[in-house]
Amino acid sequence: MNLSIIGRHLEVTPAIREYVMNKMARVSRHFDNVIDTQVILSIERLKHTAEITMRVRGKDIHCEANDENLYGAIDLLADKTDRQVIKYKTKLQDHSHEPVKRQEVPAVE
Repeated sequence: MNLSIIGRHLEVTPAIREYVMNKMARVSRHFDNVIDTQVILSIERLKHTAEITMRVRGKDIHCEANDENLYGAIDLLADKTDRQVIKYKTKLQDHSHEPVKRQEVPAVE
């Protein structure tokens, strides 16, 4: 996974870079077909924002999280991204291989 971390109005320190890489490693445990990942961290007055754009085959997954603390925003971002990746992965695996004509219709009482 190609991971790039960009900071707006802040300098990305090695500690922040390591923290983001550890959190994004959790996402790659669920799904390893990630092409490219871009994380944008920004600080505005009393609002810390973390955004991610993750490119997977056939789709771009985008999440954004805000918090009072930058590390809290990264935690929220990792949770949201994890949920979206799991949702995308289940959609990939939920294809019905049986034609519609052959599927059973549940009985209505």
